[in-house]
Amino acid sequence: MAIDKRVATAAEALAGVKDGAVVMVSGFAGAGFPNALLEALRDSGPTGLTLVANSATHPLSLTHTLIEAGMVTKVIASAARGRGQELSSFEQQWRDGKIELECVPQGNFSERIRAGGAGIPAFYTPVGYGTELGEDKEIREFKGRPCVLEDAITGDLALIRGDVGDRFGNIKFRYAQMNFGVAMATACTTTVAEVREAVDGAIPPVEVQLPSVYVNHVVAVGGEV
Repeated sequence: MAIDKRVATAAEALAGVKDGAVVMVSGFAGAGFPNALLEALRDSGPTGLTLVANSATHPLSLTHTLIEAGMVTKVIASAARGRGQELSSFEQQWRDGKIELECVPQGNFSERIRAGGAGIPAFYTPVGYGTELGEDKEIREFKGRPCVLEDAITGDLALIRGDVGDRFGNIKFRYAQMNFGVAMATACTTTVAEVREAVDGAIPPVEVQLPSVYVNHVVAVGGEV
């Protein structure tokens, strides 16, 4: 049987997402947000989710709709602040003790995900030592420099945005779309990629930025970012 990982709709690609899943979401500085997939996930209604996203409250990402719907119990992010003077839904829920936040420096955030995809359970880094983020964590010295032990992050589902996907599941990104997407795909059990275009043939090997082995489903949703 010929390989074809393309599916017709985002809802079809996300069928069967279970309560309590750890969901990684790509995107950075306005690019690479898988909003069609986030909308479909919101509509499917799983609860108790752990959301892993660089910014869980970015105004151009629909991650905030999952939080507003009460579907998320924990956020792992490098930024989760609101915009303007009014509290965001996340900030309100966090203040009320309804949602947990694990705030991670951005470099540690990306490396913890990369380590998860590489099968590395933990690593030492000087980032965070001597701050609240390093409290209650194992400390070792390397060449006289104290370092904090950070656990890898792995997940059940990665939702990523690419530019072009092919029938085999290979993905090509457009500029900053690539941020976090590749690492998240390697660190999760299942990866769903929404793309501007899904082609019948194969993307030329030299243009493949995320190999098909890490991608389970491809959904063409149009759009530019």
